[in-house]
Amino acid sequence: MSSRAEKAGESFRNVLRWMREHHEFVSKSIPLIASENVPSPAVREALASDLGNRYAEGYPGERLYAGCRWIDKIETLGVELAKEVYGAEYADLRPISGVMANISAYTAFAKPGDVMVALAVPHGGHISHGKHEWGGTAGLVRGLQVERYEFDYERMNIDVDGTRRRLEQLEREEGKRPRLFMLGASVFLFPHPVKEVAGLAAEYGAKVVYDAAHVAGLIAGKRFQDPLREGADAVTMSTHKTLAGPQHGMLLSWKRYEEDFKRVMFPGLHSNHHLHAVAGVTIALAEAMAFYEEYAARIIENAKSLAEFLVEEGLDVLYGELGFTESHQVLVDVSRYMGGRDAELLLESAGIIVNRNLIPKDYKLKTDHRNPSGIRLGTQEVTRLGMEREEMREIARFMGRVLVRKDDPSRVAREVAEFRKSYRKVRYAFANAVEAYEYITLSGHS
Repeated sequence: MSSRAEKAGESFRNVLRWMREHHEFVSKSIPLIASENVPSPAVREALASDLGNRYAEGYPGERLYAGCRWIDKIETLGVELAKEVYGAEYADLRPISGVMANISAYTAFAKPGDVMVALAVPHGGHISHGKHEWGGTAGLVRGLQVERYEFDYERMNIDVDGTRRRLEQLEREEGKRPRLFMLGASVFLFPHPVKEVAGLAAEYGAKVVYDAAHVAGLIAGKRFQDPLREGADAVTMSTHKTLAGPQHGMLLSWKRYEEDFKRVMFPGLHSNHHLHAVAGVTIALAEAMAFYEEYAARIIENAKSLAEFLVEEGLDVLYGELGFTESHQVLVDVSRYMGGRDAELLLESAGIIVNRNLIPKDYKLKTDHRNPSGIRLGTQEVTRLGMEREEMREIARFMGRVLVRKDDPSRVAREVAEFRKSYRKVRYAFANAVEAYEYITLSGHS
């Protein structure tokens, strides 16, 4: 065998081995990344299907390819379910990510050079809402001028009156008026003031877009807020966080904007749109309709419980005076003990997976984002594994031992792996024939 063939064979075997090792790692860990989830076995089946090999350019019933009859049935059903779950007049499952859904809204509602208002990243904003100088999608890709909302640090939310004054000053001094107001966040503890921002937007004839990427499942479960009814012109989302579908995107809006969005989606921004993921999103929407009122309620209960128990362990959980959170997220200031990066690495070595995160005080301190003051936690995945209040107490104890009492992380990791043995199935789904992280072999190589 040639050296080239040997290298190819070794590469093939390595990828299969590393995928299997990843599954093993996650199955022994406590997954608390707020932007992830475990999909149901049915969603995984969709992702492994032949749909991932096919093309269906255009909207259902308007395809430019043959062979789409089953694809059209699936996507049409997905659109119908999305409309029903979210109370939308228009739904589009073609964005291949939440960022692409945002770009779709930027393109439909604004032109390069227009002013968009969004949260700064340390205030919870997502980088896809960011300005050019940050490498943010809105500024760098679409060429929008991004102005920040004024921020209420005590409520971890948008200061609408302060923002109005800021925009009045911008118009007086530079003659600029906003065309787009972006809501939603990457750190999203509490509902945003959609009605108030929609009122402000109306003063400028501007549109309001609500990025529901993090809270889409909570909205589907009627446990967070209802942005379309509260005044949003469009809602964008990724579909794999609290919605627990595959990694994909979705856009919801009103009938009056349908043609604008259809023109932007194709041929403007998408060709093929990952049909296996569309099938997975459709399954996730059916699961949401059936199970998510209970699932969303339990996610929020678990987030509040986890925050409460972390405080008992000596950790500084933010916004306790507001009940800590109304979503799946918990924000912890670890700076009394270490930086956020150090906490992230220590916890990973103990089998607890979190992410470092900028917190509001980092905006004023100008903290380096590579080692910020905080960590962000999410309860959506552990909840889907069947964990409840007492399990949140145990997770908090593990974290307290690592971060506060400086126990040996490797010893904690062994206990975490033992703890995880009782939580192997996906809940809030129609079927769970395989375990949550079970590795399924299709190649014939073990």
